Amino acid sequence: MATSDGYAKTFRRLDSLDAAQSVLYGGPTVVVPPKHLMASDSEHISNHSNMTKTHHEEEVSDDFALAFDIDGVLIKGGKPIPAAVDAMKYINGENPYGVKVPYIFLTNGGGKTEKERCLDLSRQLDLEVDPGQFICGHTPMRDMAEKYHTVLVVGGEGEKCRIVAEGYGFKDVITPGDIIKTRHDTTPFRTLTDEELENSRLLDLDNLRIEAIFVFADSRDWAGDQQIILDCLMTKDGWLNTRSETFQEGPPVFFSHTDVVWSTSHEHSRLGMGALRASLEAVYGALTGKDLNTIAFGKPQIGTYKFATRLLQKWRSDSCGINKPPSTVYFIGDTPESDIRGTNEFNETTDNDWFSILVKTGVYQDGTVPRYPPRKTCENVFEAVKFAIEREHNKPCKGSTVSELNDDTSQKVREVAK
Repeated sequence: MATSDGYAKTFRRLDSLDAAQSVLYGGPTVVVPPKHLMASDSEHISNHSNMTKTHHEEEVSDDFALAFDIDGVLIKGGKPIPAAVDAMKYINGENPYGVKVPYIFLTNGGGKTEKERCLDLSRQLDLEVDPGQFICGHTPMRDMAEKYHTVLVVGGEGEKCRIVAEGYGFKDVITPGDIIKTRHDTTPFRTLTDEELENSRLLDLDNLRIEAIFVFADSRDWAGDQQIILDCLMTKDGWLNTRSETFQEGPPVFFSHTDVVWSTSHEHSRLGMGALRASLEAVYGALTGKDLNTIAFGKPQIGTYKFATRLLQKWRSDSCGINKPPSTVYFIGDTPESDIRGTNEFNETTDNDWFSILVKTGVYQDGTVPRYPPRKTCENVFEAVKFAIEREHNKPCKGSTVSELNDDTSQKVREVAK
């Protein structure tokens, strides 16, 4: 429940198995694909005492929230960025105001179940991360399970993406390994490992129709996976062992995100799923003379941010008892083309304020001019969360949505607030 000073007392905590279900995934579809594909009181908080924690109660901000990208912001090369652990402590109450800030994670990464990704992140950051506050690039794809029965799922390690897809409700999940096991000459330069042979399934290719193709995670074999995707796209209505004469009869292909590069432990960004998408579209055009129209999820797609809004609202309600939307959501990311672009464009469609913050620890290189400018640039995620909390502290009144474009504007806002 909300307290009189604009904060809320936490009344229960979700355990790691209590992921959002019917409330989060029910209601109108908010993902990118077109519809035919889919089955106040103004209380001042400007003085210091308004953000001070008492000795006997826990205070949670009910007027703003945080959303984090992961790779390049919190994690790099599988290890936490040094500032990330301090940032998490800071927003969980170890700040001058003793306030906790609700937050979610919104990553284009995937290839594992949300529960497994949460366990990984919990271990890396040394805190509990619940599936109810976590979105992978492919999470919204679960809404497609009622539309498509037999699907080709591409990417990731081993059988993990098949497991994810089956967990979403897809009834018949085919992998490239299944096709290669059934017909070895499908990919002349790829031989399945003993483990892949054991896990892959034999198919009746003459009676198999692929209704849709889903790229859940980054491909581990670009050549082989592209060959199999192209084979499916060039069929008559998805029936394998057929070949279209028009090359306009194949199944739709969905990508869980469109990031061309992403941040790893290497000093330079590495190619991501968006690069595979660009390659596939180019090869398809070279072979058929036709354009390939793919469909994307993930950031910067507006539908993904709508999905995140629903998840954030449910998380704030379930974990903190806050039943109103935040006035401001600070999104912290490292990629201008997805994180910043998506946040800025979504902000133009919403009543509350989605505020983009770019950090210098990932894809963005300091000294370059981002194609999609953030409203604030910070050295790292710790500096970003401190900025967000200070900005809220310096607002003249609760619920205001002060627009800051750069450090100079930020200073002017603080002077006005005083």
